[in-house]
Amino acid sequence: MAWVYLAIAILSEVVGTLALKISDGFSHVTASIVCVIAYGIAFYCLSLVVKSVPVGIAYAIWAGAGIVLITLLSALWFKQIPDIPAVLGMVLIVAGVLVINLFSDSVSH
Repeated sequence: MAWVYLAIAILSEVVGTLALKISDGFSHVTASIVCVIAYGIAFYCLSLVVKSVPVGIAYAIWAGAGIVLITLLSALWFKQIPDIPAVLGMVLIVAGVLVINLFSDSVSH
């Protein structure tokens, strides 16, 4: 169940971050409310995850997946296209998350 909560935490954090951009410094009320609620859900679910998954592992997966998803969606919706060094950095982040999940004894599946 922890992995389901982690997926919810990741998706909620992505929604919250996109709403943060749309809120324009919390000047748009609806986007600001979505942002706060989404982050609340994300942190609540993450708190459930770290009960059974080591916090470093959970955070690495949460942050890595969030970075990649937000970058992809920002490129589509906001036309914020990452340059080659940014893409390379994200490839390294994804590689790190894969190494953790495939080879670390810290992860229990």
